[in-house]
Amino acid sequence: MLLRLALPFLLARLWWRGRAEPGYRESVGERLGLYGGEAPQPLIWIHAVSVGEARAAEPLVRALAAAAPQYRILVTCTTAAGRATLKQLYGESVLCAYLPYDFPETTQAFLEHFKPRLGVLMETEVWPNLLAECARRGVPVVLANARLSEKSARRYARWRGLAEPAFASLAAVCAQSAEDAARLRAAGARDTRVTGNLKFDVSPDPAQLAAGRAWRAGLARPVVLAASTREGEEKLLVADWRPEGGALLVVVPRHARRFDEVARLAQSRRSAQPRPAAADRVHLGDTMGEMAFYYAACDVAMIGGSFAPLGGQNLIEALAAGAPAVLGPHMFNFAEATRLALRAGAARQVEDAASAMQLAAELLKDLPLRKRMSEAGQKLCEAHRGATERHLDVCRSLLRL
Repeated sequence: MLLRLALPFLLARLWWRGRAEPGYRESVGERLGLYGGEAPQPLIWIHAVSVGEARAAEPLVRALAAAAPQYRILVTCTTAAGRATLKQLYGESVLCAYLPYDFPETTQAFLEHFKPRLGVLMETEVWPNLLAECARRGVPVVLANARLSEKSARRYARWRGLAEPAFASLAAVCAQSAEDAARLRAAGARDTRVTGNLKFDVSPDPAQLAAGRAWRAGLARPVVLAASTREGEEKLLVADWRPEGGALLVVVPRHARRFDEVARLAQSRRSAQPRPAAADRVHLGDTMGEMAFYYAACDVAMIGGSFAPLGGQNLIEALAAGAPAVLGPHMFNFAEATRLALRAGAARQVEDAASAMQLAAELLKDLPLRKRMSEAGQKLCEAHRGATERHLDVCRSLLRL
């Protein structure tokens, strides 16, 4: 009843968000389980809710395509930015669609249309109606690259009557760490194993890395990057920005809909002025899908989402590109990767935005330390590769390949 009552508000929210991101006003029928044409068979389905999950899923998607060429691959998402990322990553090589809202009728329609032989949900996408219908139809579902923070575990515990059957219906859970696996078992998951983090297997685009390094060399000035920033963080970081030696602060917001809002804090933006003027203090990175470029272009990277209690963004991207990372206090969504990076000396963690800006300024003056942090980050990523193959083994066993 609550879901049905919420439907008009969900549709109104799509329309509202579509003002800034037109993709939300497209393919609305898919969110209600309405899909045109006939789906190819047999089919493997992977759900990656947004940009981060879409990029994390890339090694597994490509590994499944190579290991099971007889299957077509469907990748679903929830956000407009996620769908754009899927198109950028795969073009027409996979099917792309929105996952419907979690109503009994819409999940039935989705499964009836696509008839997947295997479902793979990325990270924490646990939907009770969807999983109940998959179980009823005998569709095995894997929770891949799974993580569950203490905060999320407490939230699921409050809704145990809904959450426990959903977790218990999963055919397998591939957890990022032993701590995640323990919390997932406590939530009701059964076949749970530690397979590592798929994000360590994502390789930065070499062309973007080269372009970023060339951009930085052309500037001939130090660059500090505020990467994947969230609401309110930009003002904090810019307020404490005291550039020395002509240093430039490049701010890249997490969501495209906020580009114009954040542009008010900058003197230039990449889409209009790719090369900032010498007098610019703050430059807005208002392009999507170029994080490897930005990480390669910087001397120090501050990881957004960690200066407000939002859980942080993906620091592994920075480490893989060789960027020394400065983290705020709130990295609970990447707790294991944060622990590994701090222990390896690839990252430093501070208490607030002011401390982050101070540390960034100190790192700009210490080239040997930056070089050690860069090398440590790249070695850490190399040492923790292999999650894709472990995930693939689980999928193969469920597909009986």
